[in-house]
Amino acid sequence: MSHQHHHDSHHHHSVESANINRAFWIGIMLNTAFVIIEFIAGFMYNSLALLSDAGHNLSDVASLGLSLFAFKLAKAKSTERFTYGYHKGTILASLVNAVILLIAVGSIGWEAIQRFQHPEETKGTVISIVAAIGIVINAASALLFFRNKEKDLNIKGAYLHLATDALVSLGVVIAGILITYTGIKWIDPLISLLIMAVVIYGTWSLLIESLKLSLDAVPEQIQLDKIKETAVKIAGIKSIEHIHIWAMSTTKIAMTAHVIVDEKTSMKQIQSIKKELKHQLEHEGIQHVTIETVSSNADKDDDPC
Repeated sequence: MSHQHHHDSHHHHSVESANINRAFWIGIMLNTAFVIIEFIAGFMYNSLALLSDAGHNLSDVASLGLSLFAFKLAKAKSTERFTYGYHKGTILASLVNAVILLIAVGSIGWEAIQRFQHPEETKGTVISIVAAIGIVINAASALLFFRNKEKDLNIKGAYLHLATDALVSLGVVIAGILITYTGIKWIDPLISLLIMAVVIYGTWSLLIESLKLSLDAVPEQIQLDKIKETAVKIAGIKSIEHIHIWAMSTTKIAMTAHVIVDEKTSMKQIQSIKKELKHQLEHEGIQHVTIETVSSNADKDDDPC
């Protein structure tokens, strides 16, 4: 039974990863096309809202590419030098992603402030039409990642990015309509500043989470107390100590621990205790577990970790 289950989940996994892979490629292609359209329109009709949105979308293409790269990295085999493979690369990609976004936002803000001092003439209708295309492209791309966004920080990053962009494009459409009907020039830079606020809000949590993971913090979804309770409930385990839990990648979690057992416990019982503990931990989302068993009458030598 367990073998069958394993096989199914493996098959399911490869189908899913093919889907995610495809989602990244479609997202990259759609967004690249849109960036080109936006840049041309922004230059021709002198709109900061369009140009800043194009710049922002370009950072999207970069981040989607980065996430795709991270996704591929996670699949790379481990080597003698990199015994974990390149799993941590996914966390670094996620971190770089957040930083790129914040830099992109800063440059939009700077330009917007300049524009408030020297408002320029822009063409409202063109802005609205181009940005409306953006809503469709970004929303469609975001939907590709919606299903898997909680499974991986990079996919979450891609989803946040694209969903934010759909909102941004909506803002630009509204700006275009307002400019057309009121002729007020500073609406264009005002919308770019609103775009910034939205992006910073979404990116901040991504930045903090990636930073924590790169410092080997226990991932958000794992509660240490709950892990201890789970372990102690298993027959034969007296206590569990020296627990270390960290993220190997944006999807894989590892753990090491010392399990204290009675000195009368046989080798065979120890094997089954370990098996049971690993099984329980898998339900908690921890896939890579290394356990050392210590019998309770051994001299309690505290190890330095």
